[in-house]
Amino acid sequence: MTNDKKIPTLYEWAGGMPVFEKLTDIFYKKVLKDPLLEPVFKHMSPEHQQHVAHFMSEVLGGPKTYSDSEGSHYHMVHKHLGKHLTEQHRKRWVELLLETADELGLPADPEFRSAFVGYLEWGTRIAVINSQEDKLEMDKEQPMPKWGWGETGGPYIP
Repeated sequence: MTNDKKIPTLYEWAGGMPVFEKLTDIFYKKVLKDPLLEPVFKHMSPEHQQHVAHFMSEVLGGPKTYSDSEGSHYHMVHKHLGKHLTEQHRKRWVELLLETADELGLPADPEFRSAFVGYLEWGTRIAVINSQEDKLEMDKEQPMPKWGWGETGGPYIP
């Protein structure tokens, strides 16, 4: 007997684009009120939160909205150069995002949260590392990362 059930992506499990757009909208309002994060984000473009929603959605298995019309993985990494983010910035960013996810009722099942938090930990640690650099040594054509339900070795690229 075969199991023909399609396993949903993390994006689908979370609720799709409206959920990610609402998540980042509410989250970045908190960021701009946070004494630690506000100085880092006070000059962000009005579209910043939507770009992050589209990027995150694509990485978690959603549509290619970000890479088709807003940027690339290289572009997103480049945005962090020279920002000199600290571990305190990173931890607070993750804390506020997860707090917002809870408030919005994103799935709380262990499998989803483990994968979601895994992606946030991986992505924010990469952002901190890249933020210490002034020049980007990265292939401009590097594909978008893809994050799933728990593949070992971090993101996978199908």
